[in-house]
Amino acid sequence: MSKIRVKQEESLSIKFIHQMKVGDNRRLDLYFFLPKEMGIGPQSLNEEEYYHSAITGRRSYYSTGLHLPLVQSRFASQKKRTIEEFRLYLNLFAYQFSVAIETDSKELAQIEDPKDFFNSLQALCDLVSQLLKKFRRNEPSDPKWKSYFENADNYLSWFCEQRLLKLLSTAPRSSEFSEILDSAIALCRAENEHRKTKRYNSQQTKDDPNRISNKMLLLRRLIQQGVVLKEEMKTLGTGLKKMTTGFATAMVMLVVSALIIKAQGVFSGLTIALVLTLAVIYGFREIFKEDIRNALWRLIQKGRPKWSRILRDTNSQTPIAKQLVWLDFMKTIELPDKVAEILKRRHRQNKLDAEVLHYGIHTRVTQKEFLAGYTSIQEQVNFSLAPFARHLERGKAKIYKEQDGKISNDSVERRYQINLILAVKDGKDAVQYARYKITMNRSTIIDISQSELPEGIAAIE
Repeated sequence: MSKIRVKQEESLSIKFIHQMKVGDNRRLDLYFFLPKEMGIGPQSLNEEEYYHSAITGRRSYYSTGLHLPLVQSRFASQKKRTIEEFRLYLNLFAYQFSVAIETDSKELAQIEDPKDFFNSLQALCDLVSQLLKKFRRNEPSDPKWKSYFENADNYLSWFCEQRLLKLLSTAPRSSEFSEILDSAIALCRAENEHRKTKRYNSQQTKDDPNRISNKMLLLRRLIQQGVVLKEEMKTLGTGLKKMTTGFATAMVMLVVSALIIKAQGVFSGLTIALVLTLAVIYGFREIFKEDIRNALWRLIQKGRPKWSRILRDTNSQTPIAKQLVWLDFMKTIELPDKVAEILKRRHRQNKLDAEVLHYGIHTRVTQKEFLAGYTSIQEQVNFSLAPFARHLERGKAKIYKEQDGKISNDSVERRYQINLILAVKDGKDAVQYARYKITMNRSTIIDISQSELPEGIAAIE
């Protein structure tokens, strides 16, 4: 089974990443246990709105590591390959390189200890420098091939410089590591000079932050061509929802009609009392019609996937994988037995009532081989917790202490703990689990830690 882990992405977001190979059939479920005190539930958080605004995914071809044919000596014999194959290998390397640097730099930015930060920064700079040198050693001479290479080189040089400068702008203050700081700045200057020497960008473009940013976004889209999979999203149950609306309306009208006939039998002729009675009946109809429709729709939709997605190769338009997606609030009694067992083994002080938000995704990968050089596809899904944070209270409490007759106080922030259980099933294999504790406040995720599972529960490797 592929290794799956949950990590912090930014201050208020988390992500999971996994890879799937040809023919894989994987069901992945995440159960977020949100304490009642957070004030988050079906009444305050709309699942569909949250899905479209706070859950983002990226699905692309993936090859283990960055040692792809492009940076290997055997790829130097380019005449044996077509220009399409060259572009695919080039894009795959450039895309994975940029994603790897982006991921590493985000993780590095969360390190607070100066020694760990600068040691990791030095390792990142060394890696960037080595990979860029290997990449440039295979620069083609043919103008038809060279234009693709220059676009990728221009973007990677600029992107690496930007990620390093962003890290340096928030680096811990410490004169002890000035040598590492200087070497990182030297690398940024070297990349800037490399782009000047190659004349990749005009002076007018370099002087305007908007123009250079938009140009690099265009280059990023070009290197994603053939690597990032095209997604065709479809909302499921549209026809069923219309039928539910019609049925609910018919049921309400049946009751209303019965009440109208009853009222006409009570009042003889058209009187003020009859008119008022009819007005009250129609008023109640408008009040309860939406509630009945929503309750009926939730009952019918429970357990059904809400969306489907087809992933296609952007060049050949061949379907690569099909996915079904779930997102709904669940009751604790509806949880799978193993998930409930993991939940029961929590530490006593954490046994608080919670709302359960469930996200599920079922992926079936095609049985046909991918394009040459592609070994698997990688999926990364980000969950923004900002919609959760908006419901949280700011800390107002103070802790007082006395020393030498003087009384002082410290402000205390309000923290909340979200339990997350991850369940993964590959084909006919047994389900494997992992459990995480997410500690957050109104402004940031403070910590994500993995917890041990009860004995007898299979853990994700």
